[in-house]
Amino acid sequence: MVGADRFVLVYIDTPLEVCEQRDPKGMYARARRGDLRGFTGIDDPYEPPRTPDLVVTTADRGGEDNARTILGYLDRTRLLGQEGVG
Repeated sequence: MVGADRFVLVYIDTPLEVCEQRDPKGMYARARRGDLRGFTGIDDPYEPPRTPDLVVTTADRGGEDNARTILGYLDRTRLLGQEGVG
């Protein structure tokens, strides 16, 4: 529906340990206890994308820095400002 020329796959790479530390709802803890089944990264394997267009990390970079990186990518690839984008 979007078209390959307008779709950008951004992989937000965050280690499982960091996801668990940042979990305000305690979902990871519930999954570790077995209260939740099929929880991605705990008892359901997580498969990172094979060929993302862009990878940003959150363990060592803040949200604003990552947002700038994503916007920079969109600007460099001339996607920013296209009709229906940005």
